[in-house]
Amino acid sequence: MNIHEFAAMLKLSISTVSKALNGREDVSPATRKRVLEAAEQHGFSPDPAARRLRRQSADTIAFVVSAPQTSFAHPFFLDMLMGVNDALDNSGYQVIVASARSVEAELDVFKRLIERQRVDALLFGRTRRQDERIAYLLDNDIPFVAFGRSETSDDFPYVDIDHRVVGRAGCARFIALGHRRIALVHAPEYLMFSHLEHQGYADALRAAGIKFDKALCVEAAISEEGGADAARRLLELPDPPTAIVCGHDLIALGVLRGIAETGKVPGRDVGVIGGDNHPIGRYVQPALTTFTAETHRAGKRMAEMLLERFAGKSPKDLQEVWTPELIARASDGPHRVTDENAAQSKPNPSKRGRAVRA
Repeated sequence: MNIHEFAAMLKLSISTVSKALNGREDVSPATRKRVLEAAEQHGFSPDPAARRLRRQSADTIAFVVSAPQTSFAHPFFLDMLMGVNDALDNSGYQVIVASARSVEAELDVFKRLIERQRVDALLFGRTRRQDERIAYLLDNDIPFVAFGRSETSDDFPYVDIDHRVVGRAGCARFIALGHRRIALVHAPEYLMFSHLEHQGYADALRAAGIKFDKALCVEAAISEEGGADAARRLLELPDPPTAIVCGHDLIALGVLRGIAETGKVPGRDVGVIGGDNHPIGRYVQPALTTFTAETHRAGKRMAEMLLERFAGKSPKDLQEVWTPELIARASDGPHRVTDENAAQSKPNPSKRGRAVRA
């Protein structure tokens, strides 16, 4: 009997049953007693270790490389996997790596890992606002830790880097540098981290009294080509941006290329800020200003949380959101008053604009 069936038998929600079994104080004593007595009567145990023995599994944890990026060699996943391996090195668990070719196919991968390969738990990232993977794992009481939050539930373990800070602090930095036409190029917004970036970006504009312009918000594939295409489209606008915040460094690298292809100089004519400290960002010209993303540490912490979950710790006690810090390099120059934008703003001839160089 899994927790879904156990809760249905008691005519209680899964959340209530889980709270009662874990001794949470926000469940009435009468309900807790009823749940514990039924658990003892029917031999139901919330302990993942006990479930593992019953399923006769192989002490295996699956690390799932999540769509839309499915390349194991990408630094984001590779660093995270190295952290996972460090944490599980002496735990007795083996780690297998799996991936799906598309978002639509990923739930089938999860089901196959659990039902055929009998893995004990899963680690994965790229959480979605409405995430059927999380719903499936909670409904079937499968231990997991995610890299990222979700609107699906707030009752699961996760580590998250706060991308609302990326959107807000990136936009605010450009505002402080004199920019007012600031664009956001970010990943598809069904991804939770991208949605949070959009919220942070809008927060910064609102705080500065700058009107939100939906034409300056562009969703792009998480790739260099996606960023380049977005930059071309933005710079073709009648009133193009002078600065671009990117939610992901691969997108930002493409934005740098797209700006250069239009004849403008990235970092001087158009400022660019990335989002997750891709290793190549420090070597491009201009070097990419971005935000910290401690993926190795995140992978290690996720694996540690999973071991704590096996030991019976409540999911609510295994939730961490880390604040990223700006890495200032050369791509986020100050706003420059050029002949072109000076003509657009039609200044008073007696108060001519002075160029500001990066």
